[in-house]
Amino acid sequence: MAHTKYGTSMRRTLRREAPSTIGLLVDEQDFAAMRRYRTFTFEDHAVYLQQVEGLLKSFAAQGMHSTVALFDPEDYAEFCTESGLDPDAPTSRSRFTAEVAGAGATVRYSGQPLDELIPLLVSRSVRRATWEYATLLLADLGECADCGQDIGRAAFDRASHLLMRLLETAGAGTHHLVCSTPTESEQLLAVLHTERDPKGPAGLEASQGAEFATVLAVAIALETRGGVVLRTSTPGAPDRVHGWRLTAGSLLPLTAGEVFSAYCTDADTGEPVAPESGVEYCAGFDIGADAPEAHH
Repeated sequence: MAHTKYGTSMRRTLRREAPSTIGLLVDEQDFAAMRRYRTFTFEDHAVYLQQVEGLLKSFAAQGMHSTVALFDPEDYAEFCTESGLDPDAPTSRSRFTAEVAGAGATVRYSGQPLDELIPLLVSRSVRRATWEYATLLLADLGECADCGQDIGRAAFDRASHLLMRLLETAGAGTHHLVCSTPTESEQLLAVLHTERDPKGPAGLEASQGAEFATVLAVAIALETRGGVVLRTSTPGAPDRVHGWRLTAGSLLPLTAGEVFSAYCTDADTGEPVAPESGVEYCAGFDIGADAPEAHH
């Protein structure tokens, strides 16, 4: 009897220390797609979300570490086909969730409401998909016919240098950067948020820096109409917005008028958008273009 109690206690201890990941169907369309499977027994998306939140809370109450991953029904069906799994089986859903979590597009549950967690999860998943797509684009470019350099690697090295020069020149403050560039199939967008103390370098999260540099590298390698916008906030002063266009592998400053026009125009309709109060629209500044060439 004592041995049984000891074993039960040990299993409970291990259960608390084992991380848990939940694959979340974030919208009603994805939820409806999963209802075609007999073993998926939920009937109402709102009730489903309530049950997920209750489960996460119960994990937290037990001191368990839990994360949430985005569950995409189309990716799930493709995963089951490629893996030879029955999509109408709970174990298949569990395996797919583990695969998604392994890719890193997850959010740690720390007691926040689902309506706060879901937008963060979607944003992180979009960022991950953009980075993977941009990485594949660079990898497929091969070597330069003239100099033999790996085009994607050279473009990434240059983009990384430009990013660091941009942050160094921007100085102290809270910086929010956006890089956008068109490709044949879609518009790529990367966002980076960082803070810099007046006495130190910019604090840059490695994954965000890599994602941003990869999208910028695509614009450099493909010589597309890439652009970068920087918004800087400092205490007691209006936010400042600067902008650059990418030309021949260099970030060329926009004028204050061009920055105002770009920031105050609806990207979808082309209609004017009212400028924000407390924001200064400024010309881009020279970042000093000493950097490795993209390729010859």
